[in-house]
Amino acid sequence: MSLNTDSLLKRIEAKRDEVVALTQDLIRIPTINPPGDAYEACARFLGERLQRRGFAVEYVRAHGAPGDSDSHPRTNVVARHAGSGAGECVHFNSHIDVVEVGSGWTTDPFGGEVKDGKVYGRGACDMKGGLASSVIACEALLEEGIALPGALEISGTVDEESGGYGGVGHLASLGYFSKPRVHHVIIPEPLGVDRICLGHRGVWWAEVETRGRIAHGSMPFLGDSAINHMSAFIHLLETQLLPRLNQRRTAVPVEPPGARVSTLNINSIHGGHVEQRFATDAQGRPGGDLPAPVVAHSCRTVLDRRFIAEENLEAVKQEIVDMLDELKRTRPGFDYGVREIMSFVPTATPRDAPVVDATARAIARVLGREPSYIASPGTYDQKHIVRTGQLNDCIAYGPGILDLAHQPDEYVGIRELVDSAKIMALAALQLTGAMPRR
Repeated sequence: MSLNTDSLLKRIEAKRDEVVALTQDLIRIPTINPPGDAYEACARFLGERLQRRGFAVEYVRAHGAPGDSDSHPRTNVVARHAGSGAGECVHFNSHIDVVEVGSGWTTDPFGGEVKDGKVYGRGACDMKGGLASSVIACEALLEEGIALPGALEISGTVDEESGGYGGVGHLASLGYFSKPRVHHVIIPEPLGVDRICLGHRGVWWAEVETRGRIAHGSMPFLGDSAINHMSAFIHLLETQLLPRLNQRRTAVPVEPPGARVSTLNINSIHGGHVEQRFATDAQGRPGGDLPAPVVAHSCRTVLDRRFIAEENLEAVKQEIVDMLDELKRTRPGFDYGVREIMSFVPTATPRDAPVVDATARAIARVLGREPSYIASPGTYDQKHIVRTGQLNDCIAYGPGILDLAHQPDEYVGIRELVDSAKIMALAALQLTGAMPRR
């Protein structure tokens, strides 16, 4: 029996207002990470909706994961709709956490305002719009009455913005992203409605500490400033390492093109006296905190080192250590420590993988053009699915413009919400076995 996919696409087109409303509802739940606000509320909202539509729903708290507490539980939701036969399972995974609001907004960050064909709000593109599109895609498939041989799964997971350990990392360790339960995964990150993201660059997060000797601030010659030592290290980073990194280019089509080189971001610096808030009153007297006169005996910086597929993780680490060792040999009193925070190697799903083929065919059908194939500059939860779940049939595909992620006035286009829902639905038909590849 041939499937009437035209009817399915018309059904999704008619759900324009519904996908907008769902995106707005999700934006209005302020799931800010850190600390992990409203995770439980968002998971329950999504789970209750899917349960009403016939999905079996589980809530999985990541007890003991970083950040998990009774006040901020790391609660994930996984919903499954079993198929009618022995077909394969396609899983749509979206993270529900968003980053802090920041400044510069002209709209309410959690208002879900609609104007000029766009839905605005923190998380609109990264990635509550993609979550809404995947939900609408699956609901339309079920409403259409198509007998799916395989299963559909939808998950809303936490903490992707901070490494994903309490979300996909935890679920992967429990087998939620491994065969035979799941065969294909689509992560609706905002990579562009006509682009398939095959993987991402690698990352090494580390904290470097320089050490000094405390003394009275009026007699700094009796101490040894760890901040001065850190300044020497940062000078080496800027004058030696960064120029080398800028010469290392990858053959992988990372987007945007500026990320096709190795990069280093100094994420933070903390040294000396604890951070304080200084102020003066109307008479010019100190009205806030007051400083204490000490020489800094410790200074710490967090490095965010992104590396390309052509680099080796151990070599990335050693490059930093070698620079620190050079300073220890040449700079009197210099001492240091390095603490690794987390690391992930680059991932890449093959172009001929089933999930890539199915999504590419759906893009061509809906948009009338072939997709482009890219890699992401930053990691996302594919890292856990590949490394822990040992499942390589995974891509990122979803609505939204990557450059808008974490920006003020973040938005997602309504046309993209609808088109990506159509594409996800068609891809699911092929992956579950309901629509054979032609």
